[in-house]
Amino acid sequence: MNLNELFLSILSFFILLIMILIGVAFLTLFERKILGYIQIRKGPNKVMFMGILQPFCDAIKLFSKEQMFPLVSNYYPYYISPIFSLFLSLILWMVMPYFTNMNSFNLSILFFLCCTSISVYSIMISGWSSNSKYSMLGGLRSVAQTISYEVSMLIIMLFFIFLIESFSFLDFYKFQLNFWFIFIMFPLVVVWFIICLAETNRTPFDFSEGESELVSGFNVEYGSGGFALIFMAEYSSILFMSMLCMLMFVGGNLFNLFFYIGLVFFSFLFILIRGTLPRLRYDKLMMMAWKSFLPVSLNFLFFILMLKFFIFNLLV
Repeated sequence: MNLNELFLSILSFFILLIMILIGVAFLTLFERKILGYIQIRKGPNKVMFMGILQPFCDAIKLFSKEQMFPLVSNYYPYYISPIFSLFLSLILWMVMPYFTNMNSFNLSILFFLCCTSISVYSIMISGWSSNSKYSMLGGLRSVAQTISYEVSMLIIMLFFIFLIESFSFLDFYKFQLNFWFIFIMFPLVVVWFIICLAETNRTPFDFSEGESELVSGFNVEYGSGGFALIFMAEYSSILFMSMLCMLMFVGGNLFNLFFYIGLVFFSFLFILIRGTLPRLRYDKLMMMAWKSFLPVSLNFLFFILMLKFFIFNLLV
């Protein structure tokens, strides 16, 4: 890679980051509008035309508030963990399969799994470093939930690795040029989407934000900029998981408008579920992870292994 290619690669990644942050801003407005109409009321509609600048006003308000921290907190981990959380959720977008190979690489599935696993540490450090029993309990529950659902997510990814025989997200596009995976593995789409809900701490799995019983969970001691960074990391993850659902099951052609319409549709489903479903009980959440999703994902994995084995024997 020469200097010009490196410069173009860095520039394209920074443009992508700016677009993601703008997308996060308008996703929050979209969510507030949808939840408003679900509850038969108007969402934000005062700032400019239909409240279009409301997210930017919220950002200015949050980042201009006074920075406060608990006296007994571990100062550096307390401040670094929200930044680390947002950094991880943004760096994940490097796996987006560019056809120009600017930021794509052959082991993008492994990179995705590594980043999602490390994101547990930001939740754990946020809960622990605040030195508050409420944030500690919220952090523990959130970490246990995330780790439980990551097992099923990893097995589903293994299923795809055996199916396409590659670690690159670019191959999802190549394998779905004529036929989408959603038609042959619809139950897996539903399981994957529910796992995405649990991984992003969204309703009905939002135990890290259960106001009534957890006093806002692991982020209870955060305000102003720290809270805003955690908030942005969550919504960036929602956009990324929506993109991943489109990429894995519905083609993944980045130059097609349908790809972005589908991405917005999956983001809409995240919001719709928040407006319609109540929060699960914690033991039901864990039972679903270990007694329902794990057997289903393992069965799909054994199915594809047997299928590949028989096809290989027939060809040989």
